[in-house]
Amino acid sequence: MALNVELLGLLACPKCHGGLVLLPGQDGLFCAACAVVYPVREEIPVMLAEEAAPLAKWTGSQPSKG
Repeated sequence: MALNVELLGLLACPKCHGGLVLLPGQDGLFCAACAVVYPVREEIPVMLAEEAAPLAKWTGSQPSKG
């Protein structure tokens, strides 16, 4: 089962309320305004500000630590 792209269009960044872009690997949602990625785990977007990873530290569905 894949993510429903139509429903993803309804989601907004919890920090700035801007639009999100699904990453090619479908493992994260990118907010260009905040330069963060929200992880997608088991096909469920984790839309918590504290779970967001800076784009520079994003390594896939698990953000790098440090």
